Amino acid sequence: MADIGLYRGELVITSSKSAVDIRKISTILLRRRLQILGVSCAVLSVASLLASMAKPTYRSSMQILVSSHPIDNQVSVDSELTNSNVDVDYATQLKLMLSSSQMIHKAVDLLRSEYPDITVEEIKGKGKQGSLVVNLLQSHKGINKIPNQVFEVSFKDDDAVKTRKVLQVLQKVYRDYNIEQQRERISQGLAFVNEQLPKVKEQMDQAQKQLEQFRKKYNLLDPEVQGKILLQSLADIKKQLQITRAQLQDVKARSNNIQQELALSSQKVLASSSVNQSNRYQTLLGEIQKTEMALVQEQKRYTDDSPAVQKLIKQRQTQVALLQDQVAEAQTDSVQLTPQVFLTSGSPNNFTAVVSSGLSTATSLNNLSQQTNVTTPLQGQITGVDLKLVFELTKVQTAVLGLRANEKSLAESEQQIRSELSQYPSLIAKYNSLLPAVETNRKTLDQLMATQQSLGLKIAQTRFGWQILEEPQSGVYVGSSRLLFLLGGAVIGPILGVAIALMWEMSHDAIYSAQDIQRLTNLRLLGTVPKLPQYRSKKRVFGRRHQADSKDIYSCLPSDEALDIAYQNIQILKSSLPFKSLMLTSALAGEGKSTVALGFAVSATRMHQRVLLIDANLRSPHLHKILELSNDWGLSLLLIDEKNTPLQEYIQPIHPSLDVLTAGPISDDPIKLLSSGRMKELLELFEQTYDIVLIDAPAILDSVDARIVASVSNAIVMVGRMGLVTRTALAQSTETLNKLNLIGIVANETSNSTK
Repeated sequence: MADIGLYRGELVITSSKSAVDIRKISTILLRRRLQILGVSCAVLSVASLLASMAKPTYRSSMQILVSSHPIDNQVSVDSELTNSNVDVDYATQLKLMLSSSQMIHKAVDLLRSEYPDITVEEIKGKGKQGSLVVNLLQSHKGINKIPNQVFEVSFKDDDAVKTRKVLQVLQKVYRDYNIEQQRERISQGLAFVNEQLPKVKEQMDQAQKQLEQFRKKYNLLDPEVQGKILLQSLADIKKQLQITRAQLQDVKARSNNIQQELALSSQKVLASSSVNQSNRYQTLLGEIQKTEMALVQEQKRYTDDSPAVQKLIKQRQTQVALLQDQVAEAQTDSVQLTPQVFLTSGSPNNFTAVVSSGLSTATSLNNLSQQTNVTTPLQGQITGVDLKLVFELTKVQTAVLGLRANEKSLAESEQQIRSELSQYPSLIAKYNSLLPAVETNRKTLDQLMATQQSLGLKIAQTRFGWQILEEPQSGVYVGSSRLLFLLGGAVIGPILGVAIALMWEMSHDAIYSAQDIQRLTNLRLLGTVPKLPQYRSKKRVFGRRHQADSKDIYSCLPSDEALDIAYQNIQILKSSLPFKSLMLTSALAGEGKSTVALGFAVSATRMHQRVLLIDANLRSPHLHKILELSNDWGLSLLLIDEKNTPLQEYIQPIHPSLDVLTAGPISDDPIKLLSSGRMKELLELFEQTYDIVLIDAPAILDSVDARIVASVSNAIVMVGRMGLVTRTALAQSTETLNKLNLIGIVANETSNSTK
C-alpha cells in the first residue's frame, strides 16, 4: 500500500463544543426551523385554548376625595399632635385601600350573601392581572389651603353587576375604617391632653409664685420698664442741673453788677440799710427761701402739673409780691428821710444818725454778702444809696439762694438714681429668667385647653375628610383577554422556539457545517454531498446474474454532481499515489456511508471504470437491503470457502461496469474472518480485476471490524453526516485512523453542496 499520510495534514483533536457563533445564528435558525415551528405551533395552540376559555372583562370605578385634615369649618386645631397623626394617615391611604387584608376581609364578609364563592384573593387580584386597582389622580389644595388628594378605585371582573357591588361595599368599608381610625386617634390625643393639663398647670403655678416673690422682694413690677423710667429721669435731672448752674452763673454776675452800682450811690446804701433793718423783710426773705427749697423737692417727685407743685408756685409768687411791697415801702421812707438828714447835717447828732444809718446799711449789706458768698463794696458807705438797686440786689440774692439749693438737690437726686441703676442689670437678668417660664406655661396651657375642647367637639361630630366624587356604576366592557392570549402566543411561541433551538444547539455536540469538520480534523475536504433521495425500486426476487433487472437497479442508484466532484477529487489523489481499494467508513452508524459508496460507484462507472462494491459490515449488513439483492451468499461465505469456488459465483452484477459483493450470512466471528489472510488475498485479486474496489465498512467506533478492514485497504475516506456526527466521535475516529491511510473526509447531507 502506498503511503498516503504525506498528503494529510496533522489531526486537530477537540472534544469540547465552543459557544454558538453569533454570525451563525441565522444558519442555526434555518437548520432548526422545523423545531422552532413546532414549538411555536404548540405555544400558539395553548394560547388559543386559553383564549377560547377567556371571559369578557368589565370594569367599574369610583373617585374618592381624601383630605389630610378632617373637614370641619367650625373648629381649627393648631396642635402638633393632631397634625402628625393626620399626616401619617394621609401617607398610608393608598396602601390601606389596596393591600389591607383586614378591610378586604370585611368586604368579602359583606358580599358573601350574594356571592358565596368570593374570596380575598379574587378582590386583591391574586391569579388575575390587577382586579382591584387604586390610583392617585391628582393632589391639590382646597379653599382653606388644606392638602387634598383624589383616589380612583377600580375593580375588574367578568360580571358587570359584581364590579359595582364590590366597589359599593369597599366604599362603606373604607369610610367605616377611616371614621374608626379618626375616633381612635382623637381619643388618644384627648387622653394625652388630659394627662398633660395637670402637669402644665402645676408648672405654671410654680413659675408665677417665683415671679411674685421676686416682685415683692425688690418692690418691682417690671425692671426693664422701671429702669427705662429711671434712665429718663436721670437724663432730665442732668439737663436741669446744667440749666440751674448756667442760671446761677448769670445771677452771680447780675449781683456783682448791682453791688458795684450801690457802691456809687449813698442813697441806695441808706435804702438798703433800711430794708435790711426791717424785721418783716427778713421774715419774708426766709419764707421765700423755704418755699424755693420745698418747690425743688416736690419737682423731683412730681411734674409741674401736680397740685402740690402748683400750690408752692402760687405761694412763692405771693411771698415775692409781699417782699416787693416791703421794699417799695422802705424806699419811700428813705426818700422822705434824706432831706431831713441833709438839712440837719450841720448838727453832730444828725450827722451821727446818717452815719449810723449808713453803717447800719453797710452792716446789713455785709451780712447779706456773707449769706450769699458775694463780697459787696458798700461796706463803710453811708450816703448815696439807691433803694431800687437795693431791691434788685435783694431779689438777685434771693434767686442765688434758690438756685444753689436747687443745684444741691439735683446733685443728690442724680447720685441716688445712679446708685439705683447700678442694681438693675442683675435684677433684669433674674426677671427675664422667671418671666419666660410663666409665659411658656401659660401659652401651653391655653393650647392644651383649646385642643381639649376641639377634640371633644370632633368626637361628638364624627366628621371626616372623605367625599365620594363619583359613585360606582355598573361595569363597562373593557375587552377580553382572548386577544392578549393570541398575541402572547404569537409573540412568545417563536421566541421560545428560537430559545429552545439555540439551547439545543449549544447543549449538543453535533457538527452542522463542512467547514467545522475541516477545521476540527485538519483533513482534506473531498466534497460536500447534499441530502440524496432514498433508493426505490420494484419488489422482485433477484437470482444470480439477472441481467434483465440490473438496468432498473442501476437507474435508481444515487447520482449527483456533488458525488462526481468528490470522486474526482479522490481520482486526483490517485493519480499521484495510485490505489485500487478504497474503504468508506464513518464515526457513527447511520451517517450515509453506504449511500455515498453507491454514489461513488455510479460516478466511477461514468468515468468508464470497472467497479466492485463490497459490503464489509458482517455484523449488520445493509447494502443488500438498499439494492434489494439476495444475501444468501457473499463475503462471509467467500472468506470461508474451501472449495475454491470461482469468485464470480459470489458477485452480483447490477451494471456492465458495476458488480456488488454483499456481506453474506451473518457470521459468529466476523473479526476472525476479516483478519484472516484470505481477506487480504481476495482484495489483491479484486484489485487485479477491477479498476476500483469500494468497501462499505462499518462505523469506526462501533466495533473493531472497520479498523481491521482499514489495515488491508489502500485508502480510507471518512463520511460525516451533518447534524449527526459529533465533535467527540469525529475526534476519536480520526485519531484512530490517523496512523492508517486516511486521505480525506466527505461531508454528507449538507445544506449547501460544494459544486
